[in-house]
This record gives sequence, structure tokens and C-alpha cells, in this order.
Amino acid sequence: MIEIFTISFLVALTGALTPGPLLTFTIYKSIKQKRGYISAIFILLGHATIEFALIIGLLAGALLFFQNIIFLTTVGVIGGTFLLIYGILVVKDVYKTNFTTDLVQEDIKGFKGNSYVGGIVVSLSNPYWEFWWAFIGLGLLINYHVSFANPLELILFFLGHELGDFVWYIPISVFVYLGGKSLNPKIYKYVLIICGVFMVIFGMYLIVNIIIFPPGV
Repeated sequence: MIEIFTISFLVALTGALTPGPLLTFTIYKSIKQKRGYISAIFILLGHATIEFALIIGLLAGALLFFQNIIFLTTVGVIGGTFLLIYGILVVKDVYKTNFTTDLVQEDIKGFKGNSYVGGIVVSLSNPYWEFWWAFIGLGLLINYHVSFANPLELILFFLGHELGDFVWYIPISVFVYLGGKSLNPKIYKYVLIICGVFMVIFGMYLIVNIIIFPPGV
């Protein structure tokens, strides 16, 4: 069970470290709000709310298919493949991105309201987020046999995933609120490379693991 929590945490952390709409919204609120140092907490609570609902929806929607070993193996392989591809793209983008650009100066378009609601709205408006859960997220759930039949494992998976977001977004929010001008571009660059490599290796592991040890039905 500790393995489920740890893997969920590491995968979520690597995703959180990659720049995206939620990070941009967190930075914006941290700068603009009177108590911006706590904005990430409410944003992530909103994000966690919609993610929990989505996990329940995915498990409920796929419940009938969970008795089909072909479905389970296929989704597991697809999830691992997309995680592998995403890792490669992260590393590739690192070398194409100008990290001297001030991260906190990135403009945000769209929703700028309540932090909690924003965590929900920004998540739902990000196509990659839905894509991630439809393939990579569901693939992880299948690989680690997370289901309604194992409520403790389901809770540990969810908590590990959300902790991965909290560990990155909360320090960033506080840092930006206190007047941080930018993240050290060289350090951030290598952190992203490490995350990308982790995604590639873990994606390969998921593919091989589910083929050699297919889920039981």
C-alpha cells in the first residue's frame, strides 16, 4: 500500500513541476490576492475536489469493463505509453524553452475569480488534464489494482496524488507572494529533465509490468 501512495505521489509531482494553466493561475493569485501566500491551498482544494469526482467517475464508468482482461491490459499499456511519450516531450521542450524568461510574469487569460472555484474551472478547462486521467491516470489505477473493492488503496492513491501537487504549488505560492522574481532557471531546467526521465522509465515499467503480470479478473 505504501508503494501505491509513493508512486502516485511521484507521478503527480513530476506532472505538477511541468508548467501549465494551474501553475500560472496559482502564480497569478499569489501575486494579486491580499493573502496570496494561502491562495495555492484553496486552488488545490478545488483541484482535488474535481479530481476525486473524476476518479470516482472513471472507476464507476469502467466498472463493467474491469472484468475484461483485454480492456485492463490495453488501458494499462496505453497509459504507460503516453506517460513515456510525455516524458520524452518534457525533456525535448526543456531544450526549446527560454528559461531566462521570468516565470511569474507569465500572463494569464480566462478565469481570475475565487481561488477554490478557479482550481476546478482551470482544471476542467485544461484538455491535457482530462486526457491525462483518461489514459495515464486510469492506467495507474489499473496497474495498481485500485478500485472500489479496495477503498484504503483508493484513498492512499488519491492522497498521494494530491500531496504531489501540494509539495510543489504551496512553496511556489509563498515564494511568489514574498516577492520572488523568478526561479533559478538552471535548477528548474534540470529538475524538469529529471522529471522527464522519470516519466520515461516509469512509463516503460508500467508497459512491461502489465504485460508480464496482467491484472486478474
